[in-house]
Amino acid sequence: MKIATWNVNSVRSRMEHLQKWLGYFSPDLVCLQETKVVDEDFPREPLEELGYHCTVAGQKSYNGVAILSREPVSDVTVGLAHLGDDHVLNSQKRLIAATVGDLRIISAYFPNGEALDSDKFKFKLQFLQELRTYFNHFHKADEKIILCGDFNICPDSRDLYNPEERGDNIFASPQEREALEHLRAFGFTDLFRHYHDEAERYSWWDYRGGMFWKGLGMRLDHIWATGPVVASATGCDIDERPRRWKKPSDHTVCWAELKG
Repeated sequence: MKIATWNVNSVRSRMEHLQKWLGYFSPDLVCLQETKVVDEDFPREPLEELGYHCTVAGQKSYNGVAILSREPVSDVTVGLAHLGDDHVLNSQKRLIAATVGDLRIISAYFPNGEALDSDKFKFKLQFLQELRTYFNHFHKADEKIILCGDFNICPDSRDLYNPEERGDNIFASPQEREALEHLRAFGFTDLFRHYHDEAERYSWWDYRGGMFWKGLGMRLDHIWATGPVVASATGCDIDERPRRWKKPSDHTVCWAELKG
């Protein structure tokens, strides 16, 4: 089974790229973030023609998450389901979960946070705390779970090109990393790091200044798995090719492969 995650930065703008990538990689499950489209306008038809069931939670112009699956999904939930629909953390479409076979798959778009002294940063930390509570409430670490998406955090200095210069700024602050580690301690393994120790492997590059071509980026996109999934995993990597295409998303694809 091939599983992938991709912040497409507008699914309609990136539809040609998505179709191209699905065509050559042929994943079984794909988690998308920043779809930026309301559910009724999500471009289902071309994806269904490729054999995918589309499970979506979107909003106009911002945020939005989706799961594409070759197999039918069940038990779909949107948002931090232990909180009420009217909770401020559920005012933005950032989380969708579904079951495929015996696997629970979650597509997540973590808040950016903007700056450490902003209300958006407080929102980000609250989201991370409540996401851990969400897993405590609904799941156990011995279940087959994959959490993937754009986490908007670099877990350590290997994951960004300028750790000394960046210091404690957004995406790499001690507060964010501590909150992320608290989430990971539920029982998750970073699958990329399970297979790769090296630095300078990134999934996001700023559009400005030719950062991609200079090799200056961050690893903000992740695939995390619980123990039973790790035991069946055979690989995990980053596919940089979509970032080279004309008018790309600023993120590229992360993928993992499981036995069976």
